[in-house]
Amino acid sequence: MNGFESIAAAVKARSGLSLSSDKHYLVEARLDPILKRRGLPNLGALADRLRLDAGLEAEVVEAMTTNETLFFRDGKPFDHLRDVVLPDLHADRPKGAPLRIWSAAASTGQEAYSLAILVSEMGSMLGGRRIEIVGTDIAREPLKRAEEGLYSQFEVQRGLPARLLVKYFAKEEAGWRIHRPLREMVRFRNWNLLSDLSGLGRFDVVFCRNVLIYFDHETKTRTLQAIARLMSPDGALYLGGAETILGIDCALVPYAGSPGIFRKQVATAGLIPAR
Repeated sequence: MNGFESIAAAVKARSGLSLSSDKHYLVEARLDPILKRRGLPNLGALADRLRLDAGLEAEVVEAMTTNETLFFRDGKPFDHLRDVVLPDLHADRPKGAPLRIWSAAASTGQEAYSLAILVSEMGSMLGGRRIEIVGTDIAREPLKRAEEGLYSQFEVQRGLPARLLVKYFAKEEAGWRIHRPLREMVRFRNWNLLSDLSGLGRFDVVFCRNVLIYFDHETKTRTLQAIARLMSPDGALYLGGAETILGIDCALVPYAGSPGIFRKQVATAGLIPAR
């Protein structure tokens, strides 16, 4: 294999990200800072070094990971969660039982904190029920920023209404920092979607948006099957607007009339038909 092919294979094995040959320019552009930092002349030299340096492999994968995110991205999933899923889950759960939400591929934290804000805005509708939010990502540097909860003026202007900015953030010299109670609602963890996910526990709601579009069919299937195993029987999965489970065997079915939103498939074997 040439340098590009070796790097593409290493990135796919570690992260699931598929890099076709037409992404050669993108790979060179994103890895150029690493080449300069390491004093390497080209991708071939980088590929040779990767075989001996696991830390470098992690650095390469992180450089190739897309970290595009913003507050309340796309809007409708959050509306559906607020108006349909959370009220249903709250009604079906025993008093005192927490609800758990997972923001997979959390990047710099905007999605996870959007979920925390949404829950806070619902207030008494959830009867004081404890909500646990977990944000995970394969890339460590974005997670460090997420834990700090500090965002630039540009970042808070993307998707965050002014009313919520003033209510839940404090202005600092370096930007806007989300209030501590919301930061304490979210726990960020460095986690690879391709690894064993069982250590994360069970979730009632999963946001895994705009991740699967970078995976091939086999990796999508494996990832969705693993996510489905973590979901509670009445849980909900939110994917990106361009993502689908069509042709994938993963025990999930679409929410009626809600594109990109899925739930566990109800087993029908042995049930007596309604009359």
